[in-house]
Amino acid sequence: MKPTILIVDDNTENLMVLGELLSPHYRVRAATTGARALELAQLQPRPALILLDVMMPGMSGYEALDRLQEQDETRQIPVIFATAMSDVEDEHRGLSLGAVDYITKPLRPAIVMARVRTHLELAAARQRLQWRNASLEAEVDRRECENRVIQDVSMRALARVAETRDQETGNHILRTQDYVRLLATLVCGHPRFADELAPHCIDLIVKSAPLHDIGKVGIPDRVLLKPGKLNDEEWALMKTHARLGGEAIQRAVADMQEPVPFLRFASDIATHHHERWDGQGYPDGLAGDEIPLAARIMAVADVFDAMISRRVYKAPIDFGRVREVMAAQRGGQFDPDLLDAFLTHYDRFCDIARARPDEALA
Repeated sequence: MKPTILIVDDNTENLMVLGELLSPHYRVRAATTGARALELAQLQPRPALILLDVMMPGMSGYEALDRLQEQDETRQIPVIFATAMSDVEDEHRGLSLGAVDYITKPLRPAIVMARVRTHLELAAARQRLQWRNASLEAEVDRRECENRVIQDVSMRALARVAETRDQETGNHILRTQDYVRLLATLVCGHPRFADELAPHCIDLIVKSAPLHDIGKVGIPDRVLLKPGKLNDEEWALMKTHARLGGEAIQRAVADMQEPVPFLRFASDIATHHHERWDGQGYPDGLAGDEIPLAARIMAVADVFDAMISRRVYKAPIDFGRVREVMAAQRGGQFDPDLLDAFLTHYDRFCDIARARPDEALA
């Protein structure tokens, strides 16, 4: 289909001349006023280019161009001013308003045709570039989405490896991931946490959460699956899972040629989610804000889920009793502000637990 050219001039003789010149090569629409030009510019197919006179009664070409620039549908249509005004300031004004070119009258056919062809080709090239950029952006988005899925699946797979060593944890990985997202979202506006909990950081922490117990793969079955209370030697061995998990992730990071941001959170979580706010935790005895925030969030989620779930060494505890026990550890085991948010919205965490139950969930 031939491109459509809209010619606008209050002089009908000029319109006839332009029409005869352009019609063998293009579809031509004509208007004698700026107002009519605006109407014709909206019709389909929209003009590929507009030749616009400046000096017209009622609405000048400058005003018409300004109106065209205001509309999303016509903003990208290239406009060439065709006018008897030849002053440099007039030309500068037209170009500054968004015109792509400026032709002075009397119009010379060769120049008109050359300018029209040039700007139609430029417009077509811009359109092709926009389509190509849109296609490339879509491909980048697709690849990023694919990479995120691969990362998520890989993290879940690794976490499931640890889970197979302790089969009674069931949906523990999925529940704790949901608890972490909820708690981080609840406190992200708190002055203590806002700098560390931007939306993308929350996403990375949630992505890392399934690896919190990856170090359990290094714990012998006689300890990990013991149905009764661990003795001092066994408990010391069990506690090494935090260090083992963190070191394994750190070695994986060292092997990578490029940084993987979420693995930093994964390392913090795996190593330090058993630290306590009062400094009595393990493996490093960190206290207060020395404990990475991601690990403090994970600690609340992990303890809650462990208490409400059946384990080889204990029966599940009901939600009401769990709330009492955890509330008593404000400033002891848990960051006070994190625990306050958790307790304020306790029912929402219970709802997550009920939505992903183990067979023996309380």
